[in-house]
Amino acid sequence: MRIIAALALTLILTACGFEPVYGPGGTGTKLQNRVLVDTPIDREGFLLVRQLEERLGRAGDPAYRLGIELAVREEARAIDPDGDIRRFHVIGDATYTLSDTATGAVLRSDTVDNFVGYSATGTTVATLSAKRDAVERLMTILADEIVLQLQASDL
Repeated sequence: MRIIAALALTLILTACGFEPVYGPGGTGTKLQNRVLVDTPIDREGFLLVRQLEERLGRAGDPAYRLGIELAVREEARAIDPDGDIRRFHVIGDATYTLSDTATGAVLRSDTVDNFVGYSATGTTVATLSAKRDAVERLMTILADEIVLQLQASDL
């Protein structure tokens, strides 16, 4: 019974055009080590580019160029009775454009956004450390979303 179910699932996925991302001719294979990400201009950009290169690899002979416009802001979310802010959200928006390096044609362009939170504890050092960690987590989330959208696209 399990074999029949597995065969039926295989036929259904094949019929709908399912193709593994890292299979022969898949989008993941087309992008791996072939995307040149623009040079970052700040710490947040550096963290994002690092995560993207970890997932896509570094381009030796780039076929694609990935341009990113990154905006990061912080919002106060919880204020205690003394008027001190105890919880923050770090919100990030990344607009990316994937283009062909040979022709300059834009292949895909979109925006991803997300947020993370951190608590402002009793000491300045602990709060700064929590903020740095939150920004790093946010850049990881944004990189994952960008890569997922690129891999799901039809290049």
